[in-house]
Amino acid sequence: MTEIRDLKYRQWFKGADVDGDGVITRQDVRLMGERYIAARGAAPEAATARRLTEGLDAFWANVIAPMDQDGDGQVDLREMTEGFRRALADPALYPQQVGPVADCYFDLIDLDGDDRIDQAEFGEIFGLAGNVSTEDCSAVFAALDVDGSGGLDRAEFHQALEEFFYGDNPDAPAAHLFGRIAG
Repeated sequence: MTEIRDLKYRQWFKGADVDGDGVITRQDVRLMGERYIAARGAAPEAATARRLTEGLDAFWANVIAPMDQDGDGQVDLREMTEGFRRALADPALYPQQVGPVADCYFDLIDLDGDDRIDQAEFGEIFGLAGNVSTEDCSAVFAALDVDGSGGLDRAEFHQALEEFFYGDNPDAPAAHLFGRIAG
């Protein structure tokens, strides 16, 4: 495990602690999904929104809740960082650990349903809902669009999330997916 992953996890924690109280709870994970659903203008009862909510419930139950070392129903930064270090140690497990939730987010971000995320869609979700600056969104998007098509296909999106959660390269574009990390 590297210090770079800890910095990325801290950045992710800032976004996941939706209410800003210094801990992640099941409600924060739910609110995270609601924030993305609202930014997209999707109805909460829409199929994609329901899938996202179900995926986030599973993410809470299977990934985040087990990090709660003291059993208080909330996960602080130390517990989350240590938990990610344990849970996300093997990139081969990405399809089970992160992939399903990533697919839900992809479908939610892809507003026009063309199976690609364009720069405007990316900026709307990561900028407005994810609190990432416009400049950072533009730079990260351009770097993640590895084929230069002007959009991220599902494979590029998964590649970015896999690099974020499992990668150790501070210069990888995905290192700044949830906001610029300070090295």
